[in-house]
Amino acid sequence: LESELSHAEVIDVSQLNAGSRVVFGATVTLADVETDEEKKYQIVGDLEADIKLAMIAISSPLARALIGKNEGDSVVIDAPAGQREYEIVSVAYAG
Repeated sequence: LESELSHAEVIDVSQLNAGSRVVFGATVTLADVETDEEKKYQIVGDLEADIKLAMIAISSPLARALIGKNEGDSVVIDAPAGQREYEIVSVAYAG
């Protein structure tokens, strides 16, 4: 933990100016293509991740699939129950 903290860097996500592109720190709203159910996740560091708070680790399969994509893009995720397709509804950066 001490090693992780010594290399930690604070990132002000409101200053990233990535537009509608998904990068670290983004809050992404996804719509399940099959059910139209919407979910919102923030992409955070591995040590900050907490699925109960909708904060997913940058190293997670979902985050890896989202990084570099834009609003309106679709992504396919291999989930335990099979493949799921999501559309990126919105990408936001809040400080």
